[in-house]
Amino acid sequence: MTARGDRILGIGLLVLSVAYGWVAQGWPEPFGGAETVGPETFPTLLAVVLGLSSVYLILKPDPDTKWPMGRTGAEILLSIVILALYAFLLEPLGFVISTTLAVSALCWRMGARPVSAFLTGLISAVVVFVLFNYALELSLPAGLLEFE
Repeated sequence: MTARGDRILGIGLLVLSVAYGWVAQGWPEPFGGAETVGPETFPTLLAVVLGLSSVYLILKPDPDTKWPMGRTGAEILLSIVILALYAFLLEPLGFVISTTLAVSALCWRMGARPVSAFLTGLISAVVVFVLFNYALELSLPAGLLEFE
């Protein structure tokens, strides 16, 4: 295969982008009404960048690209599944838990030891959660960790 591999990957990433953007739009408005920058802003920006990148892959594929087979193809497919699950589990589980799981899984598949991968995922999730919720005042979903 040549350009077909890039187009297949582009279509898969476009589906992922639409799903991620759709889930982000379902987040409720913060207390006090709509704001210019709300909780869906960052995920929407990521969805737009991913969508534009995938459209580029579909329209301008690399003619010399060969579709990865075997283990490499399985790793790419697993990464796509992890990212899709992340998009769907973000609201019910909350940002910290879902980000910890997704980043940990991706780090582990890239070769990190399981404990190091988990710590990287946990630290990343907590730092971004604190930064967004308290420094930028953009509420991310707390999910299971919501205290009421």
